Amino acid sequence: MAVRFADRMSKIEGSAIRELLKLTARPEVISFAGGMPAPELFPVEEMKKVSVAVLEEQGRTALQYTSTEGYLPLRQKIAARMNNTLKTNVGPDDILITSGSQQGLDFSGKTFIDKGDVILCESPSYMGALNAMKAYEPEFIEIDTDNDGMMMEDLEKVLASNDKVKMIYVIPDFQNPSGRTWPLERRLKFMEIVNKYEIPVIEDNPYGELRFDGESLPSLKSLDTKGLVLYLGTFSKIFCPGYRLGWTCAAPEILAKFNICKQGADLQASTISQMEVSKFMDIYDLDEHVEKIKACYVKRRDIMLQTMKEEFPDSVEFTHPQGGLFTWVTFPKGINAGEMAKKCLEKNVAYVPGESFYPNGGVYNTCRLNYSNMPEEKIVEGIKRMGEVLREELAKNDEKELATNK
Repeated sequence: MAVRFADRMSKIEGSAIRELLKLTARPEVISFAGGMPAPELFPVEEMKKVSVAVLEEQGRTALQYTSTEGYLPLRQKIAARMNNTLKTNVGPDDILITSGSQQGLDFSGKTFIDKGDVILCESPSYMGALNAMKAYEPEFIEIDTDNDGMMMEDLEKVLASNDKVKMIYVIPDFQNPSGRTWPLERRLKFMEIVNKYEIPVIEDNPYGELRFDGESLPSLKSLDTKGLVLYLGTFSKIFCPGYRLGWTCAAPEILAKFNICKQGADLQASTISQMEVSKFMDIYDLDEHVEKIKACYVKRRDIMLQTMKEEFPDSVEFTHPQGGLFTWVTFPKGINAGEMAKKCLEKNVAYVPGESFYPNGGVYNTCRLNYSNMPEEKIVEGIKRMGEVLREELAKNDEKELATNK
């Protein structure tokens, strides 16, 4: 078919996770691949009552268009929640409801990026953000990370030497994919550098409320004195992803641009979905619901980490996240996580190879494991199967090395 697509489409690829999830839909597959919440925690019975209440109270209004900014009572609740948990000082007019925080990522690229502009990101970084922004044809510069997140010296070196940097994208809390969290000192230094160079920052925080260990840390948005930080939040990980409700919190002049983007994309987020989530927060305690999620996930995290410690060779490293949904695994250099993933799938175990989380590629011995979705017994069994494949791959590498040295 002789169809002429836009040049930008040649630079956009489908999500490796979404493609993998198609393969893992079979019930026999133990999947550590997606960032999937535990479905048994979804408040199904509560939402039945909420849905009826919304239709009884709102009637046809719940089925009508609403404002692009979003349902005011929901925006009020989001602002109050941010001020309480993130130590911000924002109001409902600082909030735009989006179709998941993923839409906020797309709007970030659309608002700030021209072809050839530079986006700075952690190395590794969330592939969904990278894919959203690739449509606007930027260049990505990866900033090295350690166990405390982005390296500030490396960040400042790039900013001092490159005047094409247009945006910095970061996930300071329980980062996807690494699970790492920035300590306070690094957040403060980051904001010092950002204020110096006045570069917009996308603070993506889908998991920030899911902290298991340690004390909560101030968001970058709460430390922002110049209106440079755009905060992206979502109900997907603390409530239900099927509602596809997220939000952007930003300075008025930035939010106005996002509002225009929203009008061009889908006019507004679902009216009835916004009303239902707001009504849930009226009737029930969202904090109590989040505590149930955390109690489940910390148990699953601990079981996954303990089983990896028992089943994986000592040469394998993995992060110990303080919260969130993921741990990051680094195999010995000779292991290709992509090739190993195919062999694990033959044993009905799935994970996401790490190469897709590096915008410029070139790293093949890492993978991301999700611990939130699978029940405990499947986590143990899945890690055992991975351990078997891993030992086989390491043995092959040893044989190759021995043959090479003969």
